[in-house]
Amino acid sequence: MIGTLINAFLILVGTALGLVLRRGLPERLKNGLLSAMGLATILIGLKSAIGTTDTLSVIVCMALGTLLGSALNIEKQLDRFGRWTERKLSFLPGSGEEGSIAKGFVTATLVYCVGAMAIVGSISSALQHDHSTLIAKGIIDGLTAIVFTSTLGIGVGLSAFAVLVYQGLIALLAIQLSPVLTDLVINEMSAVGGLLIAAIGLNMIYDKHIPVGNMLPAIFLPIAYIPLSGLFA
Repeated sequence: MIGTLINAFLILVGTALGLVLRRGLPERLKNGLLSAMGLATILIGLKSAIGTTDTLSVIVCMALGTLLGSALNIEKQLDRFGRWTERKLSFLPGSGEEGSIAKGFVTATLVYCVGAMAIVGSISSALQHDHSTLIAKGIIDGLTAIVFTSTLGIGVGLSAFAVLVYQGLIALLAIQLSPVLTDLVINEMSAVGGLLIAAIGLNMIYDKHIPVGNMLPAIFLPIAYIPLSGLFA
């Protein structure tokens, strides 16, 4: 958990710096920064998605994962948690706009959790005790948190706790499932995660809302799909 703890801490540091920056930025610059981060997020996601070596795997996992996530309504649960926290933290600066904390929490949580570095880094940390990927991710997340917080507000900082839980669970899962976590499985998990990151970027730029939270189960379906598809190859 060392790498994950450092990752979460750097997000909190970035959030604090972003709150300072937020006070001096006019609305026009905040909107411009948010669009720029959206475009950068799309690029990061597409680079991971293009790395797939099994396009059918991505299609099937996306379809089944979205069906499962929609049945569980994960997106609504994330938003509900964000709004509950928003009510509890209404006394904090930057929490005046309704829905601002929830939006910052959900957006940042999805960006920080569904990427390839979160998956690969957590697995490496658990199986090889190599925390370098998560530390590098923490630096990137911290810098991103500065910009996110300057545009989305203090809710971004709450994503640090989501990162702790998510990456911790992946680490535990990796220990239990290490025999099936082949390079191919990890690569396809990263590809699916890349598509979700690209969708987050689109949400940041356009008004149309893609329910990325409901697609989260798709990231883990290659763990089952790749071995099963090998049986029928």
